[in-house]
Amino acid sequence: MSSEETKGASNVAPLRKTVPCPECKRPSHREHYPFCSDRCRNVDLNRWLKGSYAIPVADDESKANDDE
Repeated sequence: MSSEETKGASNVAPLRKTVPCPECKRPSHREHYPFCSDRCRNVDLNRWLKGSYAIPVADDESKANDDE
């Protein structure tokens, strides 16, 4: 490879901008996006599997229809 080809490869723009990791707020990495590491990705997955993240639902359907 010539020096011009190497120089051009270093100017490649990233596909996504880095965002803070939802778990620890460190910059995200491309391999684990939007997380910074495999550990943070697994922590989030564990929360989903345990049911820590849940969409609230109305217990009584008539109450849900009255809100509209």
